[in-house]
Amino acid sequence: MQSDGLKPVGQRANYSSVIDALVRISKTEGVTALWAGCYPTVVRAMALNFGQLAFFSEAKQRLKDTSLGPRTQTLAASAIAGFFASFFSLPFDFVKTRLQKQSKGPDGKMPYKGMFHCFSKVASEEGMLRFYRGFTTYYVRIAPHAMVTLIVADYLGFITK
Repeated sequence: MQSDGLKPVGQRANYSSVIDALVRISKTEGVTALWAGCYPTVVRAMALNFGQLAFFSEAKQRLKDTSLGPRTQTLAASAIAGFFASFFSLPFDFVKTRLQKQSKGPDGKMPYKGMFHCFSKVASEEGMLRFYRGFTTYYVRIAPHAMVTLIVADYLGFITK
């Protein structure tokens, strides 16, 4: 429904609700169309969780023997984890967004055939640093979420006990 509003007026499906969208997409494009694009979203989530969980545990372990108090250690470790969650997930978020926003060219073909094609095409045409343009903005968006999640989980004892 969100991407439908971005299309030109003549190409919009104008779904009236989520149920309407689910039913109409299933009928016209098939049930499997409901999962179109889930692969890049899942890979992005995996990268984000890897950066978040692995680096939180590692940072917390390394901060254990410092003069910082336990709460400050958890806060610092979660900020570090937020950085790495952003670092690892941004390229996948970039590719996911490119795939979601692509539209057919004048020749009727889509610019990207899939996730790996998008990665390789962007890397060769725009350079590897293109995946990290806007990192600061992305970090400011992702890090607080990671920090709150990790601090609450740590407080409840889900991660380190």
